[in-house]
Amino acid sequence: MNWFLEALRKYAVFSGRARRMEYWMFCLFSVIFSFVFSIIDVMVGSFNPQTGMGVFGGIYILAIIIPSIAVLARRLHDTDRSGWWILLGLIPLIGGLVLLVFTVLDGTPGANRYGENPKGAPVAA
Repeated sequence: MNWFLEALRKYAVFSGRARRMEYWMFCLFSVIFSFVFSIIDVMVGSFNPQTGMGVFGGIYILAIIIPSIAVLARRLHDTDRSGWWILLGLIPLIGGLVLLVFTVLDGTPGANRYGENPKGAPVAA
């Protein structure tokens, strides 16, 4: 949960680096909260089957979209790629798979052009 809150504290910070743990914990808790809000929408009666979401889920998605893009950009920075690689997601199927591979890869050891290693591990010579 701390990783999710850390990503929310960096609400619109697109600079720096995010390690894998920060990115994937953010994704995990985001999915959990989306599921919970979907259940609340069904219980309250605001779930619309045509759109696949309700009022609470829609508000949550609107609130979380900027932090989601920001943490993905920082994750790409950790692999020494520009945040503009996010636009690959606009390519159906292939773009999402490429972004998935980029987010699974380990970050570059040591400092890169986007900052210091967020793991803080010393680099072997």
